[in-house]
Amino acid sequence: MDPKSQRVKFNDGHFIPVLGFGTYAPEEVPKSEALEATKFAIEVGFRHVDSAHLYQNEEQVGQAIRSKIADGTVKREDIFYTSKLWCNSLQPELVRPALEKSLQNLQLDYVDLYIIHSPVSLKPGNKFVPKDESGKLIFDSVDLCHTWEALEKCKDAGLTKSIGVSNFNHKQLEKILNKRGLKYKPVCNQVECHPYLNQSKLLEFCKSHDIVLVAYAALGAQLLSEWVNSNNPVLLEDPVLCAIAKKHKQTPALVALRYQVQRGVVVLAKSFNKKRIKENMQVFDFELTPEDMKAIDGLNRNTRYYDFQQ
Repeated sequence: MDPKSQRVKFNDGHFIPVLGFGTYAPEEVPKSEALEATKFAIEVGFRHVDSAHLYQNEEQVGQAIRSKIADGTVKREDIFYTSKLWCNSLQPELVRPALEKSLQNLQLDYVDLYIIHSPVSLKPGNKFVPKDESGKLIFDSVDLCHTWEALEKCKDAGLTKSIGVSNFNHKQLEKILNKRGLKYKPVCNQVECHPYLNQSKLLEFCKSHDIVLVAYAALGAQLLSEWVNSNNPVLLEDPVLCAIAKKHKQTPALVALRYQVQRGVVVLAKSFNKKRIKENMQVFDFELTPEDMKAIDGLNRNTRYYDFQQ
């Protein structure tokens, strides 16, 4: 099966490949790894690359994309690239400059998708995570409807093809959807989603509004970072997942990715390991049965690996 044809249509008419390459890595991982891994991912067939200003690697990811265009592997229009507006730039007047900064780092003319990274607004400034003397986050108050209007203007200016959100619950989505004078609906909502947190209600809500759900942490959390709750069980060691993987002669990771694809969820696979990057492309080579899907649905326990409210 040709992975490039595996795409989902957005409510604005653009298409997103169902399998994406995630580029987030903790700070201790050298930025050069993002460059090499992204190049390799494109070489083995990934056409959807997900990054963000927060990840501080857009220079390297952009370099990887441009080098694969330069050597003839892909054309710019073959690549679907997502960037994200960080929480310290949600004030409407800061939105376009933030996107322009990402484009400058990437050395690209446009992104395919620009999304609000989180509905939590933090104090504007140079610090990604502004904290007071006692170590508490310094929040900011912003009407996200105004932030959304600034994103709509970025789309109209051609700086991004599509606009969406991330880490929004259905109430926060409704606020945008019910906004007076709404010009463009969010095309997607990128959230933590895996068999232990299957987001079935949010998925249903998004589908009813023609909004695509994009899953991050689809394999649980393999990385330790300040955002990760390390006390949670390891998803890929789950006996049900392992049994289904054994039956299909696949890995538990591929089963977790395939589960999302079959639910109509766009899924991000994040690995800087070449063997695993290549392996993740095999998600299109097999199919889970309705019984498998039901068994995996039954694993839901509303376990979150990522906690942004710390």
